[in-house]
Amino acid sequence: MGEFGEKTTTCGTICLKYLLFTFNCCFWLAGLAVMAVGIWTLALKSDYISLLASGTYLATAYILVVAGVVVMVTGVLGCCATFKERRDLLRLYFALLLVIFLLEIIAGALAYVYYQQLNAELKENLKDTMTKRYHQLGHEGVTSAVDKLQQEFHCCGSNNSQDWRDSEWIRSGEAGGRVVPDSCCKTVVAGCGQRDHASNIYKVEGGCITKLETFIQEHLRIIGAVGLGIACVQVFGMIFTCCLYKSLKLEHY
Repeated sequence: MGEFGEKTTTCGTICLKYLLFTFNCCFWLAGLAVMAVGIWTLALKSDYISLLASGTYLATAYILVVAGVVVMVTGVLGCCATFKERRDLLRLYFALLLVIFLLEIIAGALAYVYYQQLNAELKENLKDTMTKRYHQLGHEGVTSAVDKLQQEFHCCGSNNSQDWRDSEWIRSGEAGGRVVPDSCCKTVVAGCGQRDHASNIYKVEGGCITKLETFIQEHLRIIGAVGLGIACVQVFGMIFTCCLYKSLKLEHY
C-alpha cells in the first residue's frame, strides 16, 4: 500500500511538472505579448501623450512593459524550479507570479478608471493645450502632436476650427495670415491655413476631441483586456505551483 501511494504521488508530481512546464511556455509567450503591447503604446502612440493632462495613460503602458519583462524572466525561473524540483525556487516563482498578478491588475484598473475620466479630461484641457502651446517655444512636442492629430484624424481644432481664433499662435502674428494651422487643410501646402472654408479644411462635428477620445479609448480597452486577461491566466499558474510544492513536500517526507 505504501509503495502504491508512493507511485501515485510520483505520477501526480510528474503530471504537475509537465502541466507547469506547459503553463510556463504559454506564460512566457504571454509576457512577450504584454511587453509588446506596452512598447507599441509607448513607441507608436506616444505622439498624443503630450496632449493629455494626466500621466495615467503613460503609466499604464510602462506597467505593462515592466510586467512583460518580469513575466519572461519568471517563465524561465519557473521551468528551472519545475525540473530541478527545488522548493525554494518554487516559493520565489510563486512570489513573482503574485507580484506580476498585482501589477497587471493595477494596469487593468488604471486603464478602466482613466477610460471613465477621459472625456472630462479632454473637454477640460485639450483646447487650452492646443491654443496656448501650439508653436510656442519649448512645446515642440505639442506642435508636432497637434499637426499629426489634425492630419491623421481629419479634424481641425479641439471642438471646431473656430477654436484657433483664441490661440496664442494666431494672436502673436507668427501665423503669417493663417486663421488655422496648415495641418487643418485637406491638401497641405505652405500657407493653406489662410482660408478656413469647408472646401479647404476639415470641418468635423465634435472636432479633434471626439476623434482623440475614441482613439485612446480603443487602446485603453486593449491595455485593460491584456492586463486582466493575463492576470486571470496566472491564477492557474499559482494553483499548479502550490500543488507541485505540496507534492514535493510529501515526497520529501
